[in-house]
This record gives sequence, C-alpha cells and structure tokens, in this order.
Amino acid sequence: MREQSRTTRLGLRVLALGYLALLLGIPVGLVLYRTFEHGAGAVWSSVTTPAAIHAFQLTLEIAAIAVPLNTVLGVLTALVLVRGRVRGKPVLEAIVDLPFAISPVVVGLSLVLVYGRTGWLGPWLTDHGIQIIFSLPGMVIATVFVSLPFVAREVTPVLREIGDEQEQAAATLGASSWQAFWRITLPAIRWGVAYGVVLTVARCIGEFGAVSVVSGKVAGESETLTLLVEKRFGNFDLAGAYAASALLALIALATLLLMTRLNPRKEGRP
Repeated sequence: MREQSRTTRLGLRVLALGYLALLLGIPVGLVLYRTFEHGAGAVWSSVTTPAAIHAFQLTLEIAAIAVPLNTVLGVLTALVLVRGRVRGKPVLEAIVDLPFAISPVVVGLSLVLVYGRTGWLGPWLTDHGIQIIFSLPGMVIATVFVSLPFVAREVTPVLREIGDEQEQAAATLGASSWQAFWRITLPAIRWGVAYGVVLTVARCIGEFGAVSVVSGKVAGESETLTLLVEKRFGNFDLAGAYAASALLALIALATLLLMTRLNPRKEGRP
C-alpha cells in the first residue's frame, strides 16, 4: 500500500513538473537559446540601441510612478475594507478586483474614449494643452489600473489576521490614529505590503495590452520593452526581439527570486 502511494505521489510530481516544463521551461529556454545563438556581442548590441535603452528607461519610469501610487492606494483600500465602517464594501471589493476581470485592451480603449481628442474629456484637455493619450500620463494611468489590486489583496488578509486590539490599546493610551498606523499597523503588515509591491512591479513591467492601445508606439518616445519586443518581432528582427525578451525574462526572474525571499518571512510574520 505504501509503495503504491509512493508511486502515485511520484507520478503526480512528474506530471506537474512535466506540465510546467512544457508551458514555461521549454519556451523560456528556447528564448534564451535563440538570444545567445549568435554570441553575447550581438545581444549587447541589440539591448544597447537608442530605442532599446529608451524603452528600458521608459518601462522603469512608468513602474517608478505606478508602484508607489498603487502601494499607497492599496494600503488605504485595505484599511477601508477591513477597518472602515462604510456602506458598500462589496461594491468596493468588486471595483478593486475589476482589473482582474477586464481585458487590458478594453482598459486601454476605455481610456481613449475618456481622454482621447474626441473623448469625454478630450476637448477640454486639448484646449488646456494637456495630452493624456499617446503620452506618458496615459501609459501611467493604464499601468496603474491593471496593477491596482495586488497590494490591496495582499494587505487585506493580513489586517484581518492581526485584528485591531493593539490599535485600540494604543488609542486608550493617547496615541493618535496616525501614530497607531506608523508604529503598530504598518510594521504588522510590512511583509504583505512588500509582497504586494513585488507583484505590482512585475505587473507594471510586463504590461502590454492597455499600454499598447494608449501609447502610440512611437520609437524613442512612447515605446516600452514589451512594445519593443512586439515591434521587432513584427519587423522580423528576431535577434532583437529575443534579446529584449531575454531582458524582460531576467527582470521577471529577479522578481520571482525576490518573491521567494519574502515568502518565508510572510508566512512567519506575527
């Protein structure tokens, strides 16, 4: 009986690992192989072109704006969902989860309908010399929307787990709400926040659909790394597309390693 159970477990493990290898390992390995097929010099030349450097810088710039915004908004949203006494919490939870349900392409199209030249706010923005669509603000708004839920969804269960007894005790001792948050609540949720930030960074850097609609895809102006990969592949520049893809893969791998480092601490937090 034990031998049969051991064989079953081994078979399930082999099946799971084979499934992951088929979906992830083989494609990523093929990308890395194609990337370095012609040597590291060709890869370096592909990722150091002006277009590639600007795409990398623009990707980091968008992430540097979107991640802090979503961190603050995510923590505030989690506090409202758990600590707040407001009506309509189910509606707020549905709004937070909305980016999971809507296609990023639909998000981008919605932003064009609102902020485009012929959109609801387009004429007013044009009259005041403000450009949202086909520029950095539109790309940031699209990225913020698609990456909104991660911090909130990581912090919410942590807040429910720790309760509010310590905060109430601090209030009875004369601490203000702001002092209680900085000295009690934030240290207690720090690993949830950190884990959510890592997920948000990964989502921001890898976003394609919504940004593709609102960016304009102008090389050297509004082209991120993901858009650069798509453009090079469409222009049959396979070596350049593989090199940019490998750079994205390295960023994703670094994100995964950071998540792995945070996970034990997240599970062992008080």
